[in-house]
Amino acid sequence: MYNLFCSLTPRRQFLKRLVKTFLAAAVCPACRARGEPATNDAQPKPTGLVYDPVYKKHLTGPRHPESPARYDAIVSGLSDAGLLKRLEPVPVQPVPRAALLACHTAGYLATVQRDVAAGLSRLSTGDTAICPDSLEAALAAAGGVLGAADAVAAGTLRNAFCVVRPPGHHASAERGMGFCLFNNVAVAARHVQKTRKLKKVLIVDWDVHHGNGTQDIFYRDGSVFYFSTHQSPWYPGTGRADETGEGDGAGTTLNCPFPAGAGRAEIVGAFRNRLVPAADEFRPDFVLISAGFDSRAGDPLGGFRLSDADFAELTGIVCAIARRHAGGRLVSVLEGGYELGGLASAAAAHVRMLLG
Repeated sequence: MYNLFCSLTPRRQFLKRLVKTFLAAAVCPACRARGEPATNDAQPKPTGLVYDPVYKKHLTGPRHPESPARYDAIVSGLSDAGLLKRLEPVPVQPVPRAALLACHTAGYLATVQRDVAAGLSRLSTGDTAICPDSLEAALAAAGGVLGAADAVAAGTLRNAFCVVRPPGHHASAERGMGFCLFNNVAVAARHVQKTRKLKKVLIVDWDVHHGNGTQDIFYRDGSVFYFSTHQSPWYPGTGRADETGEGDGAGTTLNCPFPAGAGRAEIVGAFRNRLVPAADEFRPDFVLISAGFDSRAGDPLGGFRLSDADFAELTGIVCAIARRHAGGRLVSVLEGGYELGGLASAAAAHVRMLLG
């Protein structure tokens, strides 16, 4: 038996070396460059999906473009495309007050509570329809995005898409406007910085409208890079190319405004020629997308001409940035998109790319 064991030992050692070499080769080049260890996980980490009927409780009134039908259109579109069953549901909890206060003032939170409790039909700070359940939905929207960010930061999810409403990128520290109550992506950015110690966050915004609230919150903060392609002149009238940040945030805002009629050449071109070099210099630890599908051709609230294939290409570019610099950590959050059929198909094209 001893002789048999001795004769097999070199073979066992060879097989061990072979397996070790194979596992090392299986690590992506970006991981190898960062010195990350090989993983024995045979299955890729799943893509998460934040969706919950609570988001339909935010009622905006008849014929309002930001309606609960948007949620139904996306969920049905993902199901019809065979994608829903491939996604990992993310539990939804209300956002903690402390997380909101990292981006919004206590006075503004009190205003939202007061306006909703008073039964107002519009937020007193701006053009945002509200109903008695709007605060619950808004807290769940920001909380759902935080849950996705936590799971991605912890490594249990590869990335995630959040079908939340009300949207958020027009909400500044002390003002809600443009259909938005709380700035979901901004709250998530601060959350991963504070609780997950991920120092630098990139926010990519391809909504047809400029995310003035997100820009305002981080305009003097060099730890968050905000990139936006948007129609100009258009609501809300911000996002000029010379708005690049101030103080510690100088150079970490990059706006690419385009006129109505812009499409793949302009917007995909800006992602490749402006965003990619900027991200390579910034080297984010976490990536968030303000995924506004109102930049798709045919949307009633915008004049851009992007196609579903274009959204897939934009998603691929941002995913590549996340893989190169952030270990793949990426969370996408719904903003605009108001033509229901186009919203559903564009969101499906986006999610298909997240799945890889």
